[in-house]
Formats: sequence, structure tokens, C-alpha cells
Amino acid sequence: MPRHAPIRHNRVDVSAPARYLPGMADPILIDARDLLCPLPVLRLRKALASVATGAEVHLLATDPAAHVDVPHFCAEQGHILLSATEENDATRFHIRRAS
Repeated sequence: MPRHAPIRHNRVDVSAPARYLPGMADPILIDARDLLCPLPVLRLRKALASVATGAEVHLLATDPAAHVDVPHFCAEQGHILLSATEENDATRFHIRRAS
């Protein structure tokens, strides 16, 4: 049974313009390792909904389906997938929130 990891992120003032948001240099990190489809994308969607346009989110996922699901989700929702890199046992997806 997959474990349910909490979403870890920095608190930001979403009312401020994106270029002035505190913590923009430190993207939100979602640890979705050991979670299976559709949970990594659902965690990503929840995190992106809580931040301002232009904020960046990193998603760590071990589910092989994330290689298809995350790019598809970004394309459908208009978010920008900046990169997908392998790190140890997981893939790190770097996403920028669109409007």
C-alpha cells in the first residue's frame, strides 16, 4: 500500500505580483515518492493551486506513470514543464505555474 506523504511547501502571499513573491528562489518541493498514479499529479495540482502565477514547484516521483502523467497535466492546464531529471531512485519534475 502506498504511503501518503504530506505536501511540503513554503507559504507565500498569493496576492503579491509573482516577481515580488518571497521564496521564489526556493521552489515548493512535493515529495510524492512511493505514491502511485494518480496521487503525484493530484498533489502537484493542489500545490499549484495554492501559489501565484510564475511560482515554481518541484515534484519528486518514483511512479513510472509520472513520466506520462506530469507532462500531460502541464500541457492540459497550461503550466510550463521546465525539466524532468533523474535523481537517485526518483524523477524530479520542475514546473512553473501559468495563469
